[in-house]
Amino acid sequence: MFNCDPFSTVKEPECIGKWQLIRLDMLLASYQNMLKSYGRLAPLQDKIFKYVQREINEMEESEQWKLDPEDEEGDEQDSPWAT
Repeated sequence: MFNCDPFSTVKEPECIGKWQLIRLDMLLASYQNMLKSYGRLAPLQDKIFKYVQREINEMEESEQWKLDPEDEEGDEQDSPWAT
């Protein structure tokens, strides 16, 4: 039981220690709740990453025709400005 106020008058010598333990307990509880929520979001986050990666790969494949390496080599050799 916490009966003292560490901000006004400390009647017990252990008052600040008790208050620190209560605060640490509250901090630990909030951290555990945060980990639980991240655990619930992890599968959804993995699906989103896979979807985005697939979309990026599809975009790169769709633009591949613009960057055909065989055409670039042939253009450089046929060019009068090639060295």
